[in-house]
Amino acid sequence: MGLLSDLKVLFHLALKPVRGQDHAARLESFYAGQAEAYDDFRRRLLQGREELWRTLNVPDDAVWVDLGGGTGANLEFLADRINRLKKVYVVDLAPSLLEVCSQRVRDRGWTHVEAIEADATLFRSAIGAADVVTFSYSLTMIPDWFAALENAKLLLKPGGQIGVVDFYVSRKFPRDGLARHGWFTRQFWPMWFASDNVFPSPDHVPFLHRHFEPVHFSEHRSKVPYLPFVRTPYYIFIGRKTPTAAEPVGGAL
Repeated sequence: MGLLSDLKVLFHLALKPVRGQDHAARLESFYAGQAEAYDDFRRRLLQGREELWRTLNVPDDAVWVDLGGGTGANLEFLADRINRLKKVYVVDLAPSLLEVCSQRVRDRGWTHVEAIEADATLFRSAIGAADVVTFSYSLTMIPDWFAALENAKLLLKPGGQIGVVDFYVSRKFPRDGLARHGWFTRQFWPMWFASDNVFPSPDHVPFLHRHFEPVHFSEHRSKVPYLPFVRTPYYIFIGRKTPTAAEPVGGAL
């Protein structure tokens, strides 16, 4: 059963054309046929998620917004701490993934967790500012990613935290202290992922460092299922929102 599920996912990753007139339609085209097998395969492909949740400081009674949260698998990384949160929003544009999330929420009895079909660049919390906003391998799939990060900053209360884990490639000449990827890495991975509308960018990491006060940053390589000698670069970033004169202090959204 595991191999059959993997083959279904690999078909959608490598062979099935992604169609749609807009971003939401393309996402659903990509995920609809693999939603039920999504979590098991991505657990092996998408590394660093558990480390992100262990490192994030999620306070009791917090409001957490997971942008591009898909099936809600990230909820499991907080486990029993979920019950100590005030509200959790899992936001995504793919109905097939949100169906899996809603079933997970019902099975767990998490009455304060809500799966919402919405755009990460436009979503607004109904109960005020968030304590934590996360992107788990979703930023590379959002065409207007800088608008999504700007929206995340608006969603956060001053002092709130943003957490991001995702694929990336470095700039040709990154600033001191950051990894510098070779020519092959910088060319190969964007080309490899592009057919699935996943776009590892050299600009995500610098943007995050510029717009949030860094709390934690680390760079890694992960294995790719069925490709034993291949390692794809990914990063983990945790930052803090600092209030500015142009932003309201409080939760007015």
